[in-house]
Order: sequence, then C-alpha cells, then structure tokens
Amino acid sequence: MVVGRIASSVIQRQVKYVTPTPLAAVDGVLGQVYAQVLDEMGLVVPPVQLHSPVPDLAAAYWMLMREPMLPTVHVDRAAKEAVATAVAVANICPYCVEMHSVGMYDLATERDAEALAGDRIDDLADPRLRTLAAWARQPGDAGPVPFDEQSRAELVGVVVGMHYLTRMVNVFLSSFLLPPRLGPAGRRRFKQGASRVLRPTLRDPRAPGRAVELLPPAELPADAAWAQASPSVAAAAARSFAAFEAAGRQALTPAVREVVLNRLESWHGEETGLSRAWCERLVQPLPEPEQAAARLALLAAFASYQVDADVVGEFRRHHPGDAALVKAASWASYTAARRVGSRHLPIPDPVRS
Repeated sequence: MVVGRIASSVIQRQVKYVTPTPLAAVDGVLGQVYAQVLDEMGLVVPPVQLHSPVPDLAAAYWMLMREPMLPTVHVDRAAKEAVATAVAVANICPYCVEMHSVGMYDLATERDAEALAGDRIDDLADPRLRTLAAWARQPGDAGPVPFDEQSRAELVGVVVGMHYLTRMVNVFLSSFLLPPRLGPAGRRRFKQGASRVLRPTLRDPRAPGRAVELLPPAELPADAAWAQASPSVAAAAARSFAAFEAAGRQALTPAVREVVLNRLESWHGEETGLSRAWCERLVQPLPEPEQAAARLALLAAFASYQVDADVVGEFRRHHPGDAALVKAASWASYTAARRVGSRHLPIPDPVRS
C-alpha cells in the first residue's frame, strides 16, 4: 500500500505547460531513456516526463543527473543527497527539497534530513555532511573545497545537475512533492515510509557510464574541466552540454541568448528578490517576440520560481509548441548551471622546475 500511495502521489503531480509523452508511445532515444529510468528509479519520474517533448533533452537531463549521482565511485550517496538537498534549498525548489530530503531519511538520520530541508545546516550532527552541504549551499565564487580531487567530478557534477534540475522543476512541476495538507508529523511519517520504499534506488550499486551512449560524443568544454577526472561524468557533461547548446540555438535568437549570457557575467549566485524590474530593464530594448523569450530565459536562469502562467503564455504567443518551450527553458537552466560549475575547476598541478 505504501508503494502504491507514493507512486500515485508522484504521478498525480502533473507536469505543467507541456504534455508528456506516455510510456506506451515512446520509441527511439526517448524509449531508451524511459527504459533506463524505469529500471533504475522504479517509475518514469516527472522530471524526465517534462523533457519528453524533446527526446535529446530528456537524454541530456538523465545523463547529467545520473552519472554524477547514482554510481558511487569515490563519493557515497549520503554525501551526494546532502549536496543535492542544499542546492534545492538555495534555489527555492520545494519539490526537490522534499525529494532529496526523503532520501536522507534512509541514508542519514531524520534529524539531519529535516535540518537540511529547513536550511539549518549548522544543526547537522554529521560534520562531514554539514561541511559538504554548506559548500553546496553557496553558488557564488568557490573558496576552498571540502573534498579531494578524485571526488570533484562526482560532487561538482551533482551541484551542476541540481542547479539545472531545480530550475526546470520550478518551471514545469508543481511546487510540492508531498501532499500539501500533511502536517509536520504526517510529513515526517510519509518521508519515513517513502525512504524505506526508495531504499533500493538509494543503495543498490549503479555502473558508471550507462547513460552516456544515449547521445553522440562531444568535446568537453574547458569550463567543464571539473568533470575530467571521471570518464563517465566527463562524457555526460560533454554530450548533455552539446544537446543544451543545440536546443538554445534552435529556440532562442542570438540577441536573446546574449542578454542571458551578459547577465551571467556579473552574477555570483545572488538572489534577484521578488521584483522583476531587473528582468524588464534587460528585455526592454528587444522587439516584442524576443522580449517574451528573453523574459522566460532570464527568469528560468536567475529566478525560476517566478516563472508563471503569464510568462509562459506570452512566450507561447510568439513561440508555439511544447518543444520550443522546453528548449528555451532548458538552455537557460543549463547555462546558469554551467556557470556555477565553472567556478569549481580543478587546481592546476604546480609547474615543476
């Protein structure tokens, strides 16, 4: 019964703004993605479904998240889930906070899981998780990192994947994973039950590299050198980045992309606040169709929780179709996540005399 309730709760959280491709109708790349996700997660989770109008982006999302998160080559899953929860909190993504704090119930303790979900990192009893979560919580310029070089690809990969995912979830999924009427005690009981059901997906071993063949080879960009020590994470980053770049070129004009990239140059992780005045100033010089696209892209990149039906509707008025919407939002989300990752490049080896 618990399994049924959890599956029902997840499936009933309908994807907004786009129509997901049903499992019975998939083939090709999307069919391969659905098959892998179903095998490893037990169901085709909503974050995969929201990408389904663009199969290559479903593959890009899956490999960007799977390869750093699921195989535990140098870093255990508890550390990765703590990092993921901290990023979700930083990006004001309640859905992702709930999903990853559920995992922490099984991998750590209820106390630490709730401290992470409540943005009380200093209250974590586990000092290792506390240090990693505090590092992941800050998306600005990187200081000293609390891990060794062999762990960099997996941990930075989780950060980059979560910065992408939280933005897309804020745009396309409902705000909460758990039933909103549950009180604090009920939510804890639900998470306890869910964590037991999820135990196989959290603890079963996963082989590196399974997802990377979903997309063709691509060169790893210099600003993604954080991934280079892990062949599977590097391949996932290179191939997914290429897919996101292609989507951006297809859905957004050079002028729109330039507005987002220029804003990223001066962004160090700070929040924009509740006002959208900053966004309106940036889009004002553009023609009306490009204003709608730039508004969506800027908000997805810098304040994804502010993307609403009006923003989406104005974009759709000039750019109809599910594919265009997914491509535009994914490029903006990926571009911000990529910038965060670029601040965590490996330290060069000292020059030997």
